[in-house]
Amino acid sequence: MKNSADSSGNNDEFPPEKRLEAPNYRLIKAGIATIPDMETLRECVAYENAHQNRTQILRRLQWKAEELREDET
Repeated sequence: MKNSADSSGNNDEFPPEKRLEAPNYRLIKAGIATIPDMETLRECVAYENAHQNRTQILRRLQWKAEELREDET
C-alpha cells in the first residue's frame, strides 16, 4: 500500500507547474529527470497537454516514461 504522506509530499513540493514552467529549458529537463513515478509523470503529461502542448517537452516525458517502465522490470 502506498504511503500517502510520501506521495503528497512529492506532489506538493514539485507539482507539474513547477516542473514544466521553469524559466529555462535546462531546469525543465531537470524537473523531468527527477520525476519519481508513473503517477507524477501522468500528471505532468496532462498538465503539458492542457497548457503548453510543447512537442519537445512531451517527447522528454515520453522518454522518461520509457525509463520508468524499464526500471519496473
